[in-house]
Amino acid sequence: MAATGALGTVSASAAPSSTAGWYPDPNDPRFTLVVMPDTQYLFDEDRGDATPLDASLRHVLDGGADNVVFLSHLGDLTEHGEAGEIAQIGHSFQALDRNRVGYSVLAGNHDVNSSTDDQRGSSPWLSTFGPQRFHSSPTFRGSSKDGYNSYHLFRGGGRDWLVLALDWRLSPAGFDWARTVIRQHPKTPVILTTHELAYADDAGQASLSDYGQQLWDQLINDNDQIFLTLNGHFWPPGRAVLRNRAGHDVHVHITNYQDHYYGGSAMIRLYRFDLARNVIDVSTISPWLLDQNSSRLNKLDRREIELTGPVNRFTLDVDFTARFSGFAPVPPPVSRPTRDVLVPGTLAYWRFDNGPAAGTPFADGLVQRDLSGHGNDLVRVTMPGSGPSALTWSADFHPGAPAHGSLRFDGGKNPGHGAYLQTVDAAPLNATNFQHGYTIEAFVKVPGDFKNGLHAWCGIFSRLCRGRDAGKTGDDPLEPAATLALSDGAQFQWAVFPLNQTGISTCWGHELLLDQWWHVALVNTGQHSSMFVNGCPVLRNPKTPATGISGTGNWLLGAYDYDRTVDQGFYGWIGDVRVVDRALSVHEFMLR
Repeated sequence: MAATGALGTVSASAAPSSTAGWYPDPNDPRFTLVVMPDTQYLFDEDRGDATPLDASLRHVLDGGADNVVFLSHLGDLTEHGEAGEIAQIGHSFQALDRNRVGYSVLAGNHDVNSSTDDQRGSSPWLSTFGPQRFHSSPTFRGSSKDGYNSYHLFRGGGRDWLVLALDWRLSPAGFDWARTVIRQHPKTPVILTTHELAYADDAGQASLSDYGQQLWDQLINDNDQIFLTLNGHFWPPGRAVLRNRAGHDVHVHITNYQDHYYGGSAMIRLYRFDLARNVIDVSTISPWLLDQNSSRLNKLDRREIELTGPVNRFTLDVDFTARFSGFAPVPPPVSRPTRDVLVPGTLAYWRFDNGPAAGTPFADGLVQRDLSGHGNDLVRVTMPGSGPSALTWSADFHPGAPAHGSLRFDGGKNPGHGAYLQTVDAAPLNATNFQHGYTIEAFVKVPGDFKNGLHAWCGIFSRLCRGRDAGKTGDDPLEPAATLALSDGAQFQWAVFPLNQTGISTCWGHELLLDQWWHVALVNTGQHSSMFVNGCPVLRNPKTPATGISGTGNWLLGAYDYDRTVDQGFYGWIGDVRVVDRALSVHEFMLR
């Protein structure tokens, strides 16, 4: 139905019919926004060719591999805005209508009387692309009373994103309408699309046009939700990053290829959002040319298949959580009580949110209680030549950890120094061999200067017992019976003498990014051992059967020993640590 109110809000449409072929995944953190700039030369009275546009629309329909969630056209659909031209491109867009694809269009200066604003009244563009067209759209949410401005909500990465499709020229009423839409969606990031906003120089550096400055002053600057603007109209393409009143980046992009051979061949921009990597990867292609047999392409076609260079193929680094924190802050994680962490089979659990102020040394003689109740308590051991500050309390923590606190270890080698925690002599864990399996978990943060050559093979969790003490003769029997350590390349390594082998069984992780928290889990089923990093299985897990952990001896938290001698302390932070006497599934890990 047509929108008639100030916002013209329409209710969400029903799910696509079983015959529809467009099925984007709304929760996948990787999704694509397709942007189509000026197509006017393809629809120019009796000149032009709709075939390139039709191919681009098919690409959207077939965009499952890219998880295409929305298409934004940036205006100047046609050269003159005549009824015949508008009808022709309107016919092409019916392919999206039939399949209930989310898309937006807006009027450019060639689609309407360029001397008018959104109060111009009737036009062929409005008759064809007005709000009445979108009655079955899954993304259309409303339009201004005049029908020339619309807004849409598409879903990607598990959240809503708002697209403003604004007329070539906004009236005061148009500005009020746009501000109202944003105000009524206070937690939704906004992508502003319009025909004119910025132009670029030959180097691709974008600047606001006079009208673009009006949009900035009256709409963009004060609305922090607008993080990306897209426009056509001018060429060459370009981009800029402007800082809004809230102090946040606004990415300003102009894209237009009508000046290229064959009117730009319906070139499209693919904005591939990747929320896991915090990037938007941008590429520029002509699906029409890509789909053709190479033998049919002429010399000029071949130059237009795909455009590269810094203004046509690039990556935007966007920390989405930080960028949207001003209007959609992520709630701070809530610590979990100990009782929620004590899963069946828990033998030991240590957390470090019960200490004094951050930076205070972990005192000699202080007993860190095993919260499982099994008596596997920890006490401090300071290496010769090290002071109280070698082990301190910290307020830093992994956001997915149960406890909001950790310990900061300031160890190293050349010479060996540091402090660590050790299970008391009477701890039952010292004599446990885990014949039926185990899960050992820890939260670890690696400092940015870890790879300075002073911290290779620093231990996170280690048994003070040589392989030789357990009767082992393979590999190096002077190595500890079990140790979780970090290599010089900041890779987790779990090296253990199993009960059923004479040598060492090793799980290898990958090189970790520094200055961030990680969760590591070592899982043994009673037959095989596997390492998981952030809940994900690593590649180099051994296939040879490995049962339990050999030997007996105190467990060390934050140290590595060789030949029963601690030669260096850990360097970094350690948060919650848990030991369970069975193999846990990933959903049972402490990580949330």
